[in-house]
Amino acid sequence: MTDTVRPRLVSLDVLRGLTVVGMILVNSMAGMKYGAKAEVFPLLLHAHWEGLTIADTVFPGFLMMMGAAIPLAMAGSGAKPSGAILARTGRLVLLGFLLSNLYWFADFSNGDWRLFGVLQRIGLVYGACALLFLACGPRVRLGIIAAILVLYWPLSLLPALDGLPTDIWARGHNFVGSVDRVLLGTHLYVQGPDGYDPEGLLGTLPAIAHGLIGVAIGEVLLKRPAGAARTLALAGAGMLVLGIAWGFVFPVIKDIWSSPFVLVTCGITTLALAALHAWLDRDRTPAGATRAFVLFGTAFGINAIAAYVLHELSATMVGWQAMLLPFEALRGSLGDGLASFAPVLIYIAIIWACMDYLRRRKWIVRI
Repeated sequence: MTDTVRPRLVSLDVLRGLTVVGMILVNSMAGMKYGAKAEVFPLLLHAHWEGLTIADTVFPGFLMMMGAAIPLAMAGSGAKPSGAILARTGRLVLLGFLLSNLYWFADFSNGDWRLFGVLQRIGLVYGACALLFLACGPRVRLGIIAAILVLYWPLSLLPALDGLPTDIWARGHNFVGSVDRVLLGTHLYVQGPDGYDPEGLLGTLPAIAHGLIGVAIGEVLLKRPAGAARTLALAGAGMLVLGIAWGFVFPVIKDIWSSPFVLVTCGITTLALAALHAWLDRDRTPAGATRAFVLFGTAFGINAIAAYVLHELSATMVGWQAMLLPFEALRGSLGDGLASFAPVLIYIAIIWACMDYLRRRKWIVRI
């Protein structure tokens, strides 16, 4: 842990914090659905295959914010050597592997182990984006983004390695999913002959492009031009429109991180960042409700990985009988959808209290 000494971009910390809260929210809602058998709002659950829900936007939002933080962090503390970047990448991947397989480590007969996962993807994307930031200029990185997104489309349409008929509109019927099946076997979450890993091997490539778009956004914010919010809004709108149009022929699919999914979610995240930048990144200190909103977001944002790890370690809390008491009391009058928020919001408040303690002590947990 270390003390915070460098001024931080408020909008970036707040939006990063909100994406972490979103990740905790949607994971907890899935726990309510499959654990407590609650009928939660469908928009808070991931899309079955093609399409986009609120739940599908939070993880890509975090990846983009991580990319945006790279030029800001390296400008503030100096460029990190490649060895330090690789070491941090390794720590994130290892931590993710341990968290993804806690139950398997406790009992080897308790299901299959998982190689990939959320933190593993975060680590790999961070490592690739940080190294490319050091090695390449902005134009080269933009070319890499374009090449990945364009070439990923025909790659996903190649014949599946295991002979499954290729149909990008059918769940798992694509080359990307078949690589996971052949190399990793049936996945714990998406099982069967058309199973795959939602954070699998080839999907990491467009996720890297996702992070590099964040790096480009971060470079805009680093310069702090007078019209930064307008520039971000135009870029976000452009990516959103292009992604929606492309989605008619190459569907928006989170589970393989399709190219239109990258553009649509980057567009949404950039528009949100533009609004927050115009609102929060001012010289005056926020007050009232704005201050409360900033303190809530930054508590999660400056210790985002720590918040997510704490969530991974404590996720079963949402299913505790004590936590479900308000849900059971409210579901008759409010319905499952609204009543499900009661234990989930209590759980988020508990994690926030831990993160706010770190914020008040000016501690940042470094992974």
